[in-house]
Amino acid sequence: MIELTAERPDDRWEVEALYDLCFAPGREALSSYRLRDDVPPVPGLSQVARDELGILAGAIRFWPVHIEGEDQTVTALLLGPVAVHPTHQGEGLGGSLIRDSLAKAAESGWQRAMLVGDAPYYRRFGFEPLAGVEMPPPTNPDRVLGIALSEGAWDGVCGRVIRWQHAPL
Repeated sequence: MIELTAERPDDRWEVEALYDLCFAPGREALSSYRLRDDVPPVPGLSQVARDELGILAGAIRFWPVHIEGEDQTVTALLLGPVAVHPTHQGEGLGGSLIRDSLAKAAESGWQRAMLVGDAPYYRRFGFEPLAGVEMPPPTNPDRVLGIALSEGAWDGVCGRVIRWQHAPL
């Protein structure tokens, strides 16, 4: 049995070790990490999955960001990373982490979430390409995806994704 719970400060190093295991060396050099520098993950939305022995099986984090356009600046959640330990891959745990945390985000009043990832995988959760939303370079614009957590939340939103400047919800 796997239990999903909110990530606690004590989980940090264990989660970082999981990310190191699951992702290529140099993952922190990606442009999305510049948006996360010195910004804490959103409390309650960032989750860990543990097995019946308490061993970390997966983790997901969310970070607040702004999208700065010509006429407006809006807030969004930046999903990622999400990782599942190799011994639990193929069990649907990644999907459970994504669905559960997006539901919590919507319940918490967040209107939109985005990520940089593979459209064929994330489309099953409702993510679609975000035309006009620009991640810091070098990011492939075809991999910038978003999901509306409230009706029409992405309508008319365009601009540059920038670091969060205020405390999260």
